[in-house]
Amino acid sequence: MELRKDPITRSWVVIGQAERASERESPCPLCLAIQSDSRSLLDLPLQGAPQVRVYPHFRPFYRVEGEPSRSAEGIFDRMEAVGAHEIIVETSSHERPLTELSDEEIERVLEAYAARIADLKRDARFKYITVLKNHGAAAGEEWPHAHSEVAATTFVPRRVLYELRAARDWYRQRERCVFCDILRQEIRQQARVVDSAGDYYAFCPYASRVPFETWLMPRVHNHQFEAVLPGENRRELARLLRRILRRLAKVSPNYHLVVHTSPSTLQTKGELTEYWRTIAGDYHWHIEVLPIMAARSKSYSLKEVYFNGTFPEQAAERLRQIDPET
Repeated sequence: MELRKDPITRSWVVIGQAERASERESPCPLCLAIQSDSRSLLDLPLQGAPQVRVYPHFRPFYRVEGEPSRSAEGIFDRMEAVGAHEIIVETSSHERPLTELSDEEIERVLEAYAARIADLKRDARFKYITVLKNHGAAAGEEWPHAHSEVAATTFVPRRVLYELRAARDWYRQRERCVFCDILRQEIRQQARVVDSAGDYYAFCPYASRVPFETWLMPRVHNHQFEAVLPGENRRELARLLRRILRRLAKVSPNYHLVVHTSPSTLQTKGELTEYWRTIAGDYHWHIEVLPIMAARSKSYSLKEVYFNGTFPEQAAERLRQIDPET
């Protein structure tokens, strides 16, 4: 496997095939893994019993060994698929999805997210750490046992680069964080706010890409998910995340969840250099949840112009009406 860069969109693409999970694996490899901590990278027990454990992915897209070895192929750029690919097993119980865990248990999952981001950022080879969760068959979930994934890459994903560029430009013009401005307006208008817990808010973005797309964001400005600042309380974030996912489960059983945080601070040259001058003030971590609806999206056929048939104001109103505790 290798990485190739599209010179027009600046996207890095993993080329090649990794062995993927079969449709039916018995016994469950995550159940087997959590019963033995011999290969675990992180262990966060709860009340003395195993709960969250992190392992190297059994079939990784990226491998820790080696160097990126960037090289040219004519006008094109390529490099080795160096990085890290890990599995966060969210619970020792095979039958319990994330939405059925307690706030304290979900807080442990969020702590695992933060710990792995912080640890992998110490490797100077890695530019960005992605934490993601694919839930449901339509989302490409590999195993039904509740889990998330962590990927450390030697490049910054294109979507994050777009965010970094927009946040930097907004800050240059106004000396304010664009994410803070968005959240202040959402709180003031209330039309798209779905729920809140403490200083954390969940809302459907003004230009939602898919029906019921929901973002979770702290009101306290913070560019690093892994760093808890005064005013932040992950138990409240866990409570809000549980309620949002339970609401979304009533409209779709499948979703993608991605944590957006700042890139590694160890980059002293290359594509990130210009962003680090103001990133502590202009970027703002957040969690994006994109449900996968049954109806086929028109986005691809419209040349990557997103098509969303549901107004975010209507989506937020419907989600507010759903009782997350039922």
